[in-house]
Amino acid sequence: MNAILLLIILLFLSLAWVGKKQGMLTFLGLFLNCFLLFLLITLVNWGFSPLIVLVVMAVLILSVAIFLSTGRSRVLTITWQSAIIVLIFIVGLAYLAQYMGYLQGYTLENSDELEGLSMAVGIDFGSLAVIVMVISALGAIAEAAMAVTADLFEVVERTPDITLDSLKKQGQVIGSQILGTAINTLFFGMLGANIPLLVWFFRLHYSLSEFLNAKLLIFEVVTMLLGMLGILAAIQVANYLVEHAFAKEGREILNESDIYVD
Repeated sequence: MNAILLLIILLFLSLAWVGKKQGMLTFLGLFLNCFLLFLLITLVNWGFSPLIVLVVMAVLILSVAIFLSTGRSRVLTITWQSAIIVLIFIVGLAYLAQYMGYLQGYTLENSDELEGLSMAVGIDFGSLAVIVMVISALGAIAEAAMAVTADLFEVVERTPDITLDSLKKQGQVIGSQILGTAINTLFFGMLGANIPLLVWFFRLHYSLSEFLNAKLLIFEVVTMLLGMLGILAAIQVANYLVEHAFAKEGREILNESDIYVD
């Protein structure tokens, strides 16, 4: 038994023990999303349009991540709508970043691993870079949208006489709290994953200009920034959709939310 299989078993047992039925659904969602990622890679390799494949698979990944969560059906619906809107925004930004930064392909740091291999694989590396950037941001987008939407619904439920202005203020407070923790999570995740690369740069005495223009590092930084922008956009869009629903329906938005998706 290797380490990966052991960790998967421990994760499954932990989810089943702590989350019970929801933990099992979470593990199933992870499995399904892994399958969707494999399918995405396969379809791109077969020559399908990377943009179309990316959008379709990203929507499916978000749907699995959101609708396999426990919560009010209305909360899940608004969360999904927020995530899809932000997805379109992030795809556009990713293509713009790739076009302006020319981030695709390999670098000198990859030369040892690639020596003797052919780069003529028939796949647009620019599109692959966009796919990596977008897929890396999906989890953060779904999490931020879900957190804001669920918290605002709780505020409406627990405050019978709340006004739209008060709800907007609560949304700003909740959004600022979620924004700080989510951005820190992305930042330290990127930093921790790239510590060996940073050590490599320092040991090879990279100059400041070489450090700031290192393609490997800049690609990770751009991916992190896209994730942060995605979190910010998800918070704002989720706030707007909940406020719009409340302004249109008032506390009646809770009527359809009494049914929980388990």
